[in-house]
Amino acid sequence: MTINKRRFLQFGAVAVLAAATGVGFNAWRLSGAGAGEGAAEAVMAARLTDLQGQTQMLRQWRGKVLVVNFWATWCAPCREEIPVFVRLQKKYRAQGLQFVGIAIDRLDPVQVFVREFGINYPVLLGGIETVDLSRNAGNRVGALPFTLVFNRAGEIAATQVGEVKEAQLQGMIEPLL
Repeated sequence: MTINKRRFLQFGAVAVLAAATGVGFNAWRLSGAGAGEGAAEAVMAARLTDLQGQTQMLRQWRGKVLVVNFWATWCAPCREEIPVFVRLQKKYRAQGLQFVGIAIDRLDPVQVFVREFGINYPVLLGGIETVDLSRNAGNRVGALPFTLVFNRAGEIAATQVGEVKEAQLQGMIEPLL
């Protein structure tokens, strides 16, 4: 084998390895894996306002399987997945499942959205500090939607950056019920 051919093959092998590493890193980064230390407790302790103006903390739902979804009315994937959440809340409520939406939005459009979509679970309002909270919980890119699944002990069991499909979400929650 000539030196040029060997160098070409070595270069090709390095390029393939670099590309595979980049693809793997990007998939890991976007998966939301790797919540920061103390992220579960920080989310549970966050003080957010509900649609009636009352301050709420997510820890009130500890003991249930809790699905927390960060979303906005203007977010197209959010609009796609919220009907799934409404169906699953109805289906699994009696087994201890609780959805909570955290809208990164203004009160008026959220109230209209809640009525339009028939949301059957609590919706809280969050601001820019709430985006930071989601980042610490594994949403490295600060994307919406972002979903966290907590087990009954209040520990983060799963995360999803971007739209979550019904079968995928059922696979996350059913083992915890």
